[in-house]
Amino acid sequence: MDEKILIVEDEKDIARMLDYNLKKEGYRTVLAHEGSAAPLLAAKERPRLILLDLMLPGLDGLEVCRRIKMDAKTASIPIIMLTAKGEESDKVVGLEMGADDYVTKPFSIKELLSRVKAVLRRSAVIGEALQIYQAGDLELDCSRVLALVKGKPLDITAREFELLRALMAAGGKMLSREALLEKAWGLDASLEVETRTVDVHIGTLRKKLRAEGKRIITVKNYGYRFENQ
Repeated sequence: MDEKILIVEDEKDIARMLDYNLKKEGYRTVLAHEGSAAPLLAAKERPRLILLDLMLPGLDGLEVCRRIKMDAKTASIPIIMLTAKGEESDKVVGLEMGADDYVTKPFSIKELLSRVKAVLRRSAVIGEALQIYQAGDLELDCSRVLALVKGKPLDITAREFELLRALMAAGGKMLSREALLEKAWGLDASLEVETRTVDVHIGTLRKKLRAEGKRIITVKNYGYRFENQ
């Protein structure tokens, strides 16, 4: 997993409990015990997620949230707020500031881990949707589902777009037919007839890309890779 999570919690016992359980699940952790350190740590460490207690000494959680969301370097990092039951108005303010979720104390670690996984999944999907891949003068704009060559749209189908996205995202690494089938069709490939479907679509996509000087390389008995040049 190897995803980094910043824990901002002044209660040492809770911080240790979170640190232990997150590491047990395979996450890496960074700890801050006071609010003033959190924005700097977030900018330095670039965690995938921040667990942010609202009741912090000095700089409170709401101000920490505001500063993180105002900084272009950290604004996209999802935040889960840890709140006490009596802080309903603070929850609303925090969510309005851009926090992604909140968990009310006392909470079960099972519930928290479930929220962490859900927020990470959502942020990964959003990040992928906003991703732009480039290879020379070829640009793949995922937010607009658009392939461009020298700024002009390339005429490819939706399925060809998904295959090209998977290949470009792999950064030149080989992808098996099964992996491409799963990424572009959302299927668990086990039948040979299904993997042949990938070959057919790759064939038409390859012709369109070849005309623009881009190559999809066949890796014999394995799959394909995109030449990111």
